[in-house]
Amino acid sequence: MVKRDRRSRLRGRRTCGRGSRKKGRGSGQRGGVGMAGSGKKAGQKIIYLLKYFPEGYLGKRGFTGMNRKLGTKPEALNLEDISRRLAEFEKKGIVKKTSEGKELNLEGFKVLGNGELKEKLIIHAAGFSKSAKDKIESAGGKAVETNVEKK
Repeated sequence: MVKRDRRSRLRGRRTCGRGSRKKGRGSGQRGGVGMAGSGKKAGQKIIYLLKYFPEGYLGKRGFTGMNRKLGTKPEALNLEDISRRLAEFEKKGIVKKTSEGKELNLEGFKVLGNGELKEKLIIHAAGFSKSAKDKIESAGGKAVETNVEKK
């Protein structure tokens, strides 16, 4: 003879194994309903959360330190990168032809001196290294620093 499981043996009894009658009345005894248990690491409801909840519901929030804020330090770009990608910059509209020569707008970038320039360029950037400035001016161009406000 096979022993019946505990749950089926309790069916039909008044309290179903909860003790006195009033102990099992609250909703706290009945488990989760709806979105209960859907914390940020809930694997079973992640698709539902991504589909129906706003962007940014999952992930980190809160304060960040002053030194970790994005955008405070400009990205670096070498002279060899500029000379190699000049055609790409022209397609994007970053390079404009003027009477003085080609004017390149690299706001948010710091230009570093690795590589050589073969063309006369007027470069607007957040900053220049000393060697980059010298190489740009020796090629006949200008290095113009744009004032970037630090927050």
